[in-house]
Amino acid sequence: MKALLIVDVQNDFCTGGVLAAKGGEEVAPVINKIASKFNYVIASKDWHPPKTKHFDKWPPHCVQDTHGADFHNALNAEIINDIAYKGTGTIDDGYSAFEATNFDLAEKLKEHQISEVYVSGIATDYCVLSTALDALKAGFKTFVLTDAIRGVNLEPNDAEKALLQMEKAGCILVTSEEV
Repeated sequence: MKALLIVDVQNDFCTGGVLAAKGGEEVAPVINKIASKFNYVIASKDWHPPKTKHFDKWPPHCVQDTHGADFHNALNAEIINDIAYKGTGTIDDGYSAFEATNFDLAEKLKEHQISEVYVSGIATDYCVLSTALDALKAGFKTFVLTDAIRGVNLEPNDAEKALLQMEKAGCILVTSEEV
């Protein structure tokens, strides 16, 4: 059984958002197209309180119950079976979907008899990277959908470096056509 993990395809990470990854919204049509190939689809949301230490490092983004925290409208929310909220506390960063505070993602995936996870979303160099590495640590065969991710690239080539790090750790890099 396989699951699609959609990481943070939210307004604040897409064009016009306060922390936009270039072309972030372009991952949504790819995700929408392949979602039916999975037994279970779970999306994560950055869901920060208005005041958090996370904003010492980053501009305020994805604040709970704001437009910026909503899924981008290009993403068909009807494909999503569950939503993992992360970064909900005042001291946690919540980069990985496995840091969800509303349930234990690894346990949820095991309940659905998932053995393989396919990671998509934003940002390759932060939340996608953390989620993929945590999926490996939790014992899941982990694929990263290279045409369904976008990076922030604070430094040149950060997303490229993250892909190499994921591959070196044991993630399998694939495109949506290979699913």
